[in-house]
Amino acid sequence: MGMNVSRREFIQTGAMVMAGANMAAGSQSGGGRGAASPIAVKALVFDTFGTVVDWRSSVAREVEALAKKKNIATLDAAKFADAWRAGYGPSMNRVRSGELPWTKLDALHRMTLDKILVDFKFSGLSDEEKADLNKAWHRLTPWPDAVAGLTRLKKKFIIAPLSNGNISLMTDLAKHSGLPWDVILGA
Repeated sequence: MGMNVSRREFIQTGAMVMAGANMAAGSQSGGGRGAASPIAVKALVFDTFGTVVDWRSSVAREVEALAKKKNIATLDAAKFADAWRAGYGPSMNRVRSGELPWTKLDALHRMTLDKILVDFKFSGLSDEEKADLNKAWHRLTPWPDAVAGLTRLKKKFIIAPLSNGNISLMTDLAKHSGLPWDVILGA
């Protein structure tokens, strides 16, 4: 996660903050257990892929456009996108286990892409086309309410993605999709 904090530790910390906030709210309304001081929430962090942006439709759209350009009519772009995303866990496990050194998500995506291009018999792509397709993850479309919702939350809180996506990927994604992050937390 890029901060020497595991996802489990982050979730546990978030749960403790929420429990403290709930306890403080209860004490302020007369129903609490004592004089707990309120905890002011100042920042909100978000999972990004699937939560803020629609990776599946976005990737499938780019795969479909490239297949059409290459006159490949039999490619199921949605299944291709699913297979590409399904490679995420196993590729991260290779890093976690030490089989691979720390590796940017872009490079992990590319390793998976190279494998599934063969699996889907999607051949005849130049290195430039493969590199551009791999950058599809930098051009994901947000869910219809995401930008407006984040913009509204930004008025009151610091907002940031908390993602395994590398900083350049998350920056490109924000610029492409109009995501109004205050800061970017990433790997």
